[in-house]
Amino acid sequence: MKFKHLTAAILLVISASAFVGPKKTLRTFVSNYENVLGTSLELKFKTSSQADADLAEARALNEIDRLDNILSAYKANSEFSKWMNNGKQTTKVSSELFEVLKQFENYKVLTNGALDASAKVIGDVWKKAAAEDRLPSAEALQHAVVLVQQKHYILNEQDKTVTRLNDAPLALNSFAKSYIINKAAEKALQSPGIEKVVVNIGGDMVIKGNQPEAIEIANPKADAENDAALTTIKVSNMAVATSGNYRRGFNVNGKWYSHIIDPRTGKPASEIISATVIGPDASEAGALATSFNVLSLVEIEVLTAKRNDIAYLLVTKDGKEIRSKEWANYELALNKPATVLEKASKADKLWNTKYELVVNLEIANIESTDGKRVRRPFVAVWIVDAAKTPVRNLAIWYNKPRWLPDLKSWNRTNGDEFKKGAEGKLSSTSSATRGPGKYSLSWDGKDDSGKLVKAGTYTVFIEVAREHGTYQVIAKEMKFTGSAQKVELTPNTELTSASLDYRKIGTAKK
Repeated sequence: MKFKHLTAAILLVISASAFVGPKKTLRTFVSNYENVLGTSLELKFKTSSQADADLAEARALNEIDRLDNILSAYKANSEFSKWMNNGKQTTKVSSELFEVLKQFENYKVLTNGALDASAKVIGDVWKKAAAEDRLPSAEALQHAVVLVQQKHYILNEQDKTVTRLNDAPLALNSFAKSYIINKAAEKALQSPGIEKVVVNIGGDMVIKGNQPEAIEIANPKADAENDAALTTIKVSNMAVATSGNYRRGFNVNGKWYSHIIDPRTGKPASEIISATVIGPDASEAGALATSFNVLSLVEIEVLTAKRNDIAYLLVTKDGKEIRSKEWANYELALNKPATVLEKASKADKLWNTKYELVVNLEIANIESTDGKRVRRPFVAVWIVDAAKTPVRNLAIWYNKPRWLPDLKSWNRTNGDEFKKGAEGKLSSTSSATRGPGKYSLSWDGKDDSGKLVKAGTYTVFIEVAREHGTYQVIAKEMKFTGSAQKVELTPNTELTSASLDYRKIGTAKK
């Protein structure tokens, strides 16, 4: 009997194993959108099927929209805007709005007042003055600082009500985007078949799942999309946030001022130009990244002295990089490629290395007829010489190799040798928040092999193809011989604006 039972058990195992399919291969699925929470959005899912990725994406987008309708300071019908318009009275609010307002109070204390929901009061003073190309008066700033330092609302934990105490304008910036994408990443990770989720909102991101993600940290002094990263980190189940002054701010009399204001003084941040924070909590990472632009180095060290779960990288105005000791737990070794120089003949001059070409483009905000979000179009930007031979690819943006043929001109011009290994850039980039659809690419005069090209005439191509949409190509010939010039290109259906700026390296970008 025992033998019969053993035989039956073995047959059962063999039968069951016959129905177990081969292990599915995990792949990374990527989607890009513009004009989400006022910036760009990138979603990445590690899973085995497009269907699973699509479901996770839908869940993430739905959660972003739901929370945006609660927390947005820009939507007139959001819960936050309605609460602001209710005046000085007690109002019952959603758990999400209550939580974010409570976090603002907590982070205000944690950062010694460097983070404040009412900092908008001071920001508005600077915006008005900058529009008139002047600095704010000392009196106007002092009045704004006094208003900011008041208590603006009282939270009642028991019944989740908030009582406004004054009419000071508030804005849930700083970390609200990180709060939202954390919730969105959680929803996506709960979707069937999803092993890892990366949600990147304008340079701040949340990574969920045990598989690590490589993240490049943008160099604030060279922040074009294709510029070399300052460094690269690898994290899992963490949040990464970067805040800095190099993409947004105020230009007054030709001088650039950060949009990040110290609520305690009314002055723009100036000593720190970029702060990146790694931490387990997305809201806190976002809050600290912003406040670290304002706080002194001593204040930052005291704040993080007992926090071995927080790592940061600061860049000062003179380019000095300051790393916390915990940063080494995440940073990867950098292998910077050496510049390849060729000797030019007497008849030929090489590219002037004091100059660069910056390609600026703004992708149009296309709205769908069915109300659904529209993905970012596929984009290729490349350079050809006078003989029409391709010399440098600056950008190839697409989400699946099968869509490459949609970039018809790039596909036809560059040939198979340029497609080898062209699976797109899968690493994420943490940077200061950009405006929606606004991108810059730089050309340092090198070809795809790293060699300096000859000075002379080249043609810049910008090609945009939208899935189920239009197709546009811009080609502009320019002479690169060491004489600065800027050319505004004719916009089209897919590009709201585009320009070519051939300039000395280090020229102010603002």
